Amino acid sequence: MEQSEVVKRVVGILTEAGEIRRLLEENVDRDDVQPDSSVVTALLNETMPRITIPEDATIEEVAVLVGREVGGAVEQLVGAFTLAFAMLAQVHDSGQTDVSSADVLQDLALRAEQIGSGGPEDTDS
Repeated sequence: MEQSEVVKRVVGILTEAGEIRRLLEENVDRDDVQPDSSVVTALLNETMPRITIPEDATIEEVAVLVGREVGGAVEQLVGAFTLAFAMLAQVHDSGQTDVSSADVLQDLALRAEQIGSGGPEDTDS
């Protein structure tokens, strides 16, 4: 999966979490608000590679193969969540009260294509 798509999916997960938080702040006793864990599961399933392990592979070979194959997917996910966190933290730390977390996430989603083509440094404006 392209990094830009991972970033967009992460923004969706964080946006949903923010909406759930907002609804619960309005009424803590709500029982109709539940996070949709299938969104995270779907992202993991789509991001993680399919690994074919040879029948005669040793434990060490399996560990190396899985580490190599899964490592890139984990880096993508961590990178997307880290980028979102850094952008949210930057706005928070700057004291900007006219920009909401939803605004920051929306901007990140719109700029995700740049991330896929040129790296996270393209998000600085």
